[in-house]
Amino acid sequence: MNEDILSKLNDIKELEKIPDNSIFIFALLVFLGILVLLSIVFLIIKFLKNRKKSPRKIYFEILKQIDFEDAKKSAYLITKYARLVASNEREKKLANELIDELEKYKYRKNVEIINNEIKNKYSIFLEALDV
Repeated sequence: MNEDILSKLNDIKELEKIPDNSIFIFALLVFLGILVLLSIVFLIIKFLKNRKKSPRKIYFEILKQIDFEDAKKSAYLITKYARLVASNEREKKLANELIDELEKYKYRKNVEIINNEIKNKYSIFLEALDV
């Protein structure tokens, strides 16, 4: 009887070794997870940065940076961006008055320096803007 059992036991094969790659799979999944998380954070930050800059704010910054050295160029820039940035009735009225005053500095070959009255109207217009 003991021999019967031993002969049956000899038919049993040894355990087969299975290659264990689970640590590499785990490391790959962690790496991909971190990569996806960083890309999501990057996209959120990019979205929030771009959302803060409205065209109106950009136009207002351009208007604030205008220097009056080149009167003709300044007149054209003020005309262009004042129309774009003015939104309510008061701002539009001030912009139209300013643009009317600047007409004598446009469409001519040689122009004089912008006078202080127009510069004062320009500063009042900038203060009236609610950006």
